[in-house]
Amino acid sequence: MSESPLSVDAALANLLTAAVPISDHEACPAEVALGRVLATPLVAEVTVPPLDNAAMDGYALRVADWSADAWLTAWLPISQRIPAGTLGGELAPGTAARIFTGAPVPPGADCVVMQEDCEARDGKVRLTTAPRAGSHIRRAGEDIHAGQTVLEAGTRLGPAQLGVAASVGATELGVVRRLKAAVFFTGDEIVLPGQPLAPGRIYNSNRATLIALLARMGIEIIDLGQVPDRLDATIATLEHAAQVADVVITSGGVSVGEEDHIKAAVEKLGRIEMWKVAMKPGKPLVYGRVGKADFLGLPGNPVSAFVVFCLFVHPFLLRRMGADAPPAAAFSVSAGFDWPGIGKAAGKRREFLRARLEDGWAMLYPNQSSGVLTSLAWADGLIDIEAGASVENGDTVRFIPLSELLK
Repeated sequence: MSESPLSVDAALANLLTAAVPISDHEACPAEVALGRVLATPLVAEVTVPPLDNAAMDGYALRVADWSADAWLTAWLPISQRIPAGTLGGELAPGTAARIFTGAPVPPGADCVVMQEDCEARDGKVRLTTAPRAGSHIRRAGEDIHAGQTVLEAGTRLGPAQLGVAASVGATELGVVRRLKAAVFFTGDEIVLPGQPLAPGRIYNSNRATLIALLARMGIEIIDLGQVPDRLDATIATLEHAAQVADVVITSGGVSVGEEDHIKAAVEKLGRIEMWKVAMKPGKPLVYGRVGKADFLGLPGNPVSAFVVFCLFVHPFLLRRMGADAPPAAAFSVSAGFDWPGIGKAAGKRREFLRARLEDGWAMLYPNQSSGVLTSLAWADGLIDIEAGASVENGDTVRFIPLSELLK
């Protein structure tokens, strides 16, 4: 393991290479499969839609029944009424069918004219606009054909994907089993909300943040609580965590202070493969192996822990879950700020600044300290600034939405 910090890109590439997808599969009812990852492709057994159907409420007819010089004055008898969920009969020549959205188009009809472009009276209808063949008809199979793979293995199931599964009648899906993540936290200065806050102590915000980040991914969380700042206690907790989880994640204790025992504990029980990343906030990031479990040690500062999770841990966990982990989409915006500011030198590490968009401009939170968690509650993205670069108001900068980092 090199002591020199890795670049952000190299660190992420190393982590994704190390992330071995879970191989265990299980059946899951589709109605509770939100957030799960498909283990096997979903193949449609039905065609969607099964028949040509009306895309609008209106009238189904033959275009040939309307001559070019008489369509504004001609009236056609309404020969049938076809609500959604019912089948109409063959459309008699020279007639129209009253039809409703989703209802199958009757044989013989070749267009649907929406009711806003029609006038109906005394069982007859005339058009107020010229009909066009094929208009307002959704064709059979235009969405899905029977035998088509509609969702590939590795797909993470969101609302749209579950809607597709329902549209082909799937009630059960083959999914990867849930990833198990054990978490624990170090630092004698932190206490849980609800406990007395003695002088020199602070509330543990990292626990709430990390557990929420894992929960929204659908990961099974094993919360091992807070561990005293002692090497023996850290080793004992880490050893247990590695036995019960696929991945162990900690916050704090990964630096080089006398009370930072995480790195030593991992080296005692397993191995460290990565330690530092050339970025700010979040330079200390430990990755290693303890037994059969992956280990990820996040920084203790709350902003650092959050940013490191977004950039590295989230894609790593997605890959471990068996899902794709594509790069977060970023886009160029105009900077509404100067960085690093008058009289300050550009940073030697790649920096990720908390920002939000206001009228298309990226604005920075005034305090970019790694301990200011309110900056993340305020921000909707990160500004990515290369090491040594500076920014002047109006320059083009790279903006990464938090929604992209956590999707």
